[in-house]
Amino acid sequence: MTVGEDPGEARAQLARRIAGEITLSTDPGATLRKWRTDFDVSQTELADRMGVSSSVVSDYESGRRESPGIGLVSRVVEGLLDIDEARGGSRIRQFARVVSAGFESDIVRDIREYPAAIPTERVYEALDATEVAPGERDTVNGHTVINSIEAITSLSSEEFYRLYGQSTDRALVFTGVSRGESPLVALRVVTPTPNAVILHGLDEAALWDHAAALAQVDGFSLAVSTAELDPALEALRSL
Repeated sequence: MTVGEDPGEARAQLARRIAGEITLSTDPGATLRKWRTDFDVSQTELADRMGVSSSVVSDYESGRRESPGIGLVSRVVEGLLDIDEARGGSRIRQFARVVSAGFESDIVRDIREYPAAIPTERVYEALDATEVAPGERDTVNGHTVINSIEAITSLSSEEFYRLYGQSTDRALVFTGVSRGESPLVALRVVTPTPNAVILHGLDEAALWDHAAALAQVDGFSLAVSTAELDPALEALRSL
């Protein structure tokens, strides 16, 4: 059984990762805050789950208290994961999908296969994206959301291909994009190309001049989005 198939193992691995990052961080309060906000949990909600006052969480995050010991870190981690499970476990499932695909979560924000092909337009709607070039195919079987810079600078062409998951008929979403030149040039060395590419972080006016033409040559649809990322990811996960 893989991590992706075993929610308990996924939770355990994610717990170890969060605890390790906080404990080994040069700024544990900031790292604690990063994970809390990534789980979309308020200080009050986490404090209630841990059975402490919200000022305790605030003090550790701001550095007003000394670095948290392993006991408190463990309670923070269990609190975050318990809250996520109570909400349906979306963060734990996301981590399991990314690990099963063989990637670090700082490169791949989310990867998912849909039970059936859906119109690409539904992905656009989730990301509040604007299409700038139509593609040859108007449906997708899944999506992969990746950190543009991390993926381009650290993945080999073989690893880049694995971003497609079980099917290349998917939407590939690049985050942290400023112009779009690098992702589109990187895709030129990967065959086949995805059905759709969404560049997140810029509008049409800021898009690289040759982006639309390059997308049309390679046959995929191209869109841009400036939507707030975390709510957009939640919308994608509901598809």
